[in-house]
Amino acid sequence: MAGEFGTSFMPQMTISTYDNGWSDMQTVNADKISVHPGAHVLHYASTCFEGLKAFAHKDGSINIFRMDKNIERLRQSSELLYLPPLDLSLTEKMITTIVDQYRNEVPAPPASMYIRPTHIGTEPAIGKAADPSATALLYILLSPVGDYFSGGEASLRLLLDDVGVRCGPDHGMVKAGGNYASALKHIMRARKEHNAHQVLFCPNGDIQETGAANFLLVDNQSVITKPLDDSFLHGVTRESILTLARDKGLKVEERDFGIEELLDRCSQPDAEAGLAGTAAVLAAVTTLIYKGKEYQVGQGAPGPRIREMRAELNAIQWGEVEDTRNWLHTV
Repeated sequence: MAGEFGTSFMPQMTISTYDNGWSDMQTVNADKISVHPGAHVLHYASTCFEGLKAFAHKDGSINIFRMDKNIERLRQSSELLYLPPLDLSLTEKMITTIVDQYRNEVPAPPASMYIRPTHIGTEPAIGKAADPSATALLYILLSPVGDYFSGGEASLRLLLDDVGVRCGPDHGMVKAGGNYASALKHIMRARKEHNAHQVLFCPNGDIQETGAANFLLVDNQSVITKPLDDSFLHGVTRESILTLARDKGLKVEERDFGIEELLDRCSQPDAEAGLAGTAAVLAAVTTLIYKGKEYQVGQGAPGPRIREMRAELNAIQWGEVEDTRNWLHTV
């Protein structure tokens, strides 16, 4: 796991190609793929992907967290990008086959094996800017990873941006490469000008999400987050955290809320905020930046409820408690 998060890869991957139907799965070297320079993906961004993790349990088993949910989201992204329709059973087989091949390489918790299914349009047709790719490639990369925040527990600084947008407002629910590319200029500017880790996009003043994670506000006995719509990614970690919160008796409010309410609630001493995503799980936000002014979230340090919710989810992923919701798929 040397190097930065997601920069070390297993030497092989599984692939399948589409041309009027999906080919049989193959296992090939993971150091390159072959596409025509005119491939649709290179010119018109016909690409989507997923991120999920496999965990090694103490009993020797390897378990993939919420694989069915991630495959369904990849199906949805592919459909919304007009990529060839996924074969769900083939996709599952491709994931479990390559994870099983490298089961002895899955590191012990808190590390894991990050799984990156990727679907790209491959048709060589630079005249199809307004038409989808007729051919495609699906491949499954594996990357052993440690904690996303190598310096220890996260204490994130977020810039609230009420002008820029992460992506097209009707395209946010697609886990597409282009969405991350369009957010990058805002993130880089926030780092340079405000020493912020991420941008919390707030179009028209409404709290949405950051460039790579869903935002949660923990206020007393409530968890507040934006309701699902087309404008942002429907996070699997987000949904898992909210499920656990409801089961514990916390009030979950999936509703719209604005910058003014956010800053007001975060000024309370028991307020906490976090970013939920596969890589970071649930990372604490301790500072908000808006119009050149910094606002401390609660005590200005990672709080107990964010830490507790992260630990509860990790306990399921790591096999330390019973998986009563069938979230784990044993390979």
